[in-house]
Amino acid sequence: MYLLYCDETNIEERRGDFFLYGGISIPPENCASLSRRIDEIREAAKVPTRFKLKFLPAPDGMNHEAFIELKKSVVAATIASGARLLVSVILHDIATTPDVARRNAINTLCYHFDCLLNRYKSTGLVLIDRFSDKQIDGHLVEKFSVGVTGLPHTSQLRLSNIVGFHYSAIGQSHFSSLIDILVGSLRFAINAHTRDQKQNLATASKILEGIQPLFFREKETSPISELSFFFSPKTIRVESYRTKYENLKTFLNTGGINTAQNILAG
Repeated sequence: MYLLYCDETNIEERRGDFFLYGGISIPPENCASLSRRIDEIREAAKVPTRFKLKFLPAPDGMNHEAFIELKKSVVAATIASGARLLVSVILHDIATTPDVARRNAINTLCYHFDCLLNRYKSTGLVLIDRFSDKQIDGHLVEKFSVGVTGLPHTSQLRLSNIVGFHYSAIGQSHFSSLIDILVGSLRFAINAHTRDQKQNLATASKILEGIQPLFFREKETSPISELSFFFSPKTIRVESYRTKYENLKTFLNTGGINTAQNILAG
């Protein structure tokens, strides 16, 4: 059974920023070995047993360079495991509220995960990071009992390959730490572009190049599937917003994240 650990970032409403929701899909045959490998990486770096590893902050006493190497080792182990990163981004200028953006992104990732499970001929479990949203419990119940609604080809689709939707939190699994590191890294890179942080662009480029092998491609030489990196919504009618999406797509491509999805005007 595949595991999909999910997390969010850039939740604060800020014009010009993209809300980002991501999940890491870990193959069943490598779940245990990846968890053990992260144990080894933490031990080698002398990370305290009870320390909750995230994108930030570093453990007490660890310098910036050592912390970067620690996170790079975790990402490298994840790539070696065959895990796949699923991401959905939406411009805050378009999103109704952060809570609505999150619920819609959960819809998207769960649907895309179910599509991948079809390809893998397998089943999966979704684990989302805890947060404050009074509607989320009912939303997850709906994901299990009903599925997703309002798709172009059907009014309702049961996510039959997903056997459960549950909560997780940092410290309860290495994989919660892992997805926090991945979405935090991607946020840093995207914000360097959208906020015109020229001093961070070189680091951003290295981050993108480092995580690009995690994205799913239909074929080895194909661009990154829409199932793995999704620009939400599918059509963007306001030209100024559409330009921001097109610029982000171009920026990601320079770092090796060559997304297949076209930015449509509607």
